[in-house]
Amino acid sequence: MTRPAVDWDDDYSAPRRRLLPGKGALRWSGWSLVALLVMAVLYYLVGGFVMNVIDDDPAFRPAEAKPGASRAVAAAAALIDREVNQHFWVANDPFFYPSSWLDNTPNYQQGIVYALSRFAIEMTDQIGRTRGSSEADRDLDKAAGLLKYPGDVWIYNISTSLLPTASSEAQYRSARRALLAYNDRLAAGDAVFERRADNLLATIDRIAADLGSASATIDQHLAQPRPLLVDTRVDDVFYGVKGRLYGYFILLREMGDDFEPVLKEKQLDQVWAQMLDSLRQAAVLDPLVVMNGDPDGSLLPNHLAVQGFYLLRARTQLREIGSVLLR
Repeated sequence: MTRPAVDWDDDYSAPRRRLLPGKGALRWSGWSLVALLVMAVLYYLVGGFVMNVIDDDPAFRPAEAKPGASRAVAAAAALIDREVNQHFWVANDPFFYPSSWLDNTPNYQQGIVYALSRFAIEMTDQIGRTRGSSEADRDLDKAAGLLKYPGDVWIYNISTSLLPTASSEAQYRSARRALLAYNDRLAAGDAVFERRADNLLATIDRIAADLGSASATIDQHLAQPRPLLVDTRVDDVFYGVKGRLYGYFILLREMGDDFEPVLKEKQLDQVWAQMLDSLRQAAVLDPLVVMNGDPDGSLLPNHLAVQGFYLLRARTQLREIGSVLLR
């Protein structure tokens, strides 16, 4: 039988056991590893839950604009402030952020910014200038360019440079400042906001065309073979379109105030309200789980098909408004 290793003490001539790593130390190492793992899981789950904010409040309105300023421009600036400053902008979060695994909120926020970008372009090309041959407003032109900046750029973009770069949030904040500067100049009489029927017509025609593009995105996904268990792309499409529809709903509602004399003159108040209601119903769709069942199925719903119905209804109503404005 093997005896344990011993050392002899010179003073006492008594055997002393050599201390070897015991089970206690290994047990503490195991518990530390488990604790770190639990903390990491809680960090990503709880942190992601807190940062997952899909704000589709249909009652959202900007602060009261100055007399003479544009309500729609104020709404665009307020939406940027809400999504970038009041909420977390999560589309560009790196892996060590708890929101890095989220996909619904990033798609929704980028959908809103896409609608704001389209609106800023129309303001620059149509409403914010006297005629097509006049000079584009400097603040509107700046905002339109900044809002086209990709939403997934963090302060470092290793694929392009090892040096720090402008983040998506920084660009969108600059766009907000440009929109506010334009509205201040507009209230002071130093900027242009042409409240003409042809300008409104051109703007809603572009928005209607963009809604057609969104409907094509939905149709393309519906035409693809459906997975047997989980469709990991359907929620990305749904929330991207949802953000775009919500952005257009807020902007067009405020544009109705900006162009109220034109709508009354053309007797479009009721049709405009119906169009807004269609956009609102599409924008507030909020299923617990986005499903991609058969459109004619009896068990599983198809939320993209429902969203597409309201989208096309709003697009048809925009076309009706445009045909009246053309007369």
